[in-house]
Amino acid sequence: MNLTQLRAFHVVAQERSFTKAAEAAHVSQPTLSGQVKALEETYRVRLFERRGRGVQLTEIGQNLHALTQRLFALEGEAQALLAGTRALQRGHLRVAADSAYHAIPILARLKAQHGGLSFALAIGSSATVLKQLLDYEADVAVMAKLTSDPRLHTIQFRRDRLILFVPRDHAWAKRKRIRLADLQDHELVLRERGSITREVFEETLAAAAVKPGAIIEIQTREGVREAVAAGFGVGVVFESEFGEGDRFRALHVSDADLAVAEYVVCLQERRRLALVRAFFDAAAALAAQIEH
Repeated sequence: MNLTQLRAFHVVAQERSFTKAAEAAHVSQPTLSGQVKALEETYRVRLFERRGRGVQLTEIGQNLHALTQRLFALEGEAQALLAGTRALQRGHLRVAADSAYHAIPILARLKAQHGGLSFALAIGSSATVLKQLLDYEADVAVMAKLTSDPRLHTIQFRRDRLILFVPRDHAWAKRKRIRLADLQDHELVLRERGSITREVFEETLAAAAVKPGAIIEIQTREGVREAVAAGFGVGVVFESEFGEGDRFRALHVSDADLAVAEYVVCLQERRRLALVRAFFDAAAALAAQIEH
């Protein structure tokens, strides 16, 4: 099997575009297209369906992509293993997190210890973060959703708490606390399904037999804040993410435990890589500092 052709396929599958893949691989588009075409012709298969400016994987293309993700992840691990002997003078770590506020302090500590490292941080829902980790698209993850998947190595990093927030001109703005029952038939602004904030809060409401009014679903935290500011409903956020400012007022829920643990996670098979170990060590040291 021609590894160059396989790598060309992998980059296109990752980018879902020949143009973007050529840019990422630093080769011309005709060269990349020719390599993929040669692979298809050698094995008499179609790996992609062209869709406008992008491409879509065929069924066999999806199966091959699952294999190339593991193949080139292992290649990266071999490079990282050998490079790790140079005391982490350089290297690139891909981090996925459900909150930048929880991941950035770990990265800052790691950067202070190893200035030659570079990082890529992807933010998404807990479900998205877990998928990126399992698909070898991230080396480590910081997330609130704990899973018993035996493929994963996990440590608890810190605990945070969900709070509510309203605009400063809201009827509740002068209150410090509310009860869950106050939310009966009240509009809420929540993240998309798969978000741990939504999952925990909806489970808490259901356990208390509280049925809110309309739920406005927003994909990003910034979008949630703007929707709350515009009066669409009460927002839910981690206390660490609330921040300062005059536009909103925070509300604690007096009759519910909304504490949520945050975890640092990696694949079991990658836990001994130097970069991954360094990230876990930085998280553990920061967790001890927060605890005290």
